[in-house]
Amino acid sequence: MNTLAGRVALVTGAGQGVGQGIALALAGEGASVAVLGRTRGKLDETCRLLRERGASAEPFECDVADTASIPGVVDEVVSRFGRLDILVNNAYSGAFGPLLEMSDEDFARGFETGPFAAFAFMKAAHPHMKATGDGSIVNLVTSAMVRWDPTTYGAYAAAKQALRSLSRTAAVEWARDGIRVNAIAPHALSPGLKWWTEHNPEEAAEFVATIPMGRIGECEEDIGRAVVALVGSDLRYLTGATVPLDGGQAFFG
Repeated sequence: MNTLAGRVALVTGAGQGVGQGIALALAGEGASVAVLGRTRGKLDETCRLLRERGASAEPFECDVADTASIPGVVDEVVSRFGRLDILVNNAYSGAFGPLLEMSDEDFARGFETGPFAAFAFMKAAHPHMKATGDGSIVNLVTSAMVRWDPTTYGAYAAAKQALRSLSRTAAVEWARDGIRVNAIAPHALSPGLKWWTEHNPEEAAEFVATIPMGRIGECEEDIGRAVVALVGSDLRYLTGATVPLDGGQAFFG
């Protein structure tokens, strides 16, 4: 325990779901956590849960689509905590559906809140992580990038594939600065996915049947703990990788 004591993490989209699970796992190992998201009530609830575990946690309201505001938010986090060691780009707000039914605005929003926002956070975090010489960035992508049938997932997969490529490039360019960059492609029982499984039980059963491990991952226990491992010292030689956290469903060749 406390393998991340003294380190500061910034997690976007941490008000619920996967982001909250990652924040909880990081806090459980002693990290201080900047909890970012759009809804103050959800941020306060996540901070309450983190503080119950003895962690230092502060909420920061942030709409990642407003990329111009991101450097200022990162500066606020560093001012509050004194440093920044870990960045998790989890927030995303895009659209799903057939390509011919998708508006240009919906398609663009996936890129604005995905790779564009992550790029802004990464650039703003870089000098602070370089100063510590031991920074770690984790970007969330998706197995939809290599899905056997990408129907209705095209815009989502395109934005996440761009983020995957960005992650690999940053990993190579920033390695000498002491900054590691990896991506994860998770399946997790977020509120949205839980709602879908409850309201579409037959389709959900078919989906789960395609997962070799036979279940959807848990936000904290499966995804959050994996992030703890990625940003910790045990995997200090791993960078530029995309780790599928999907129970063996996808194949990243």
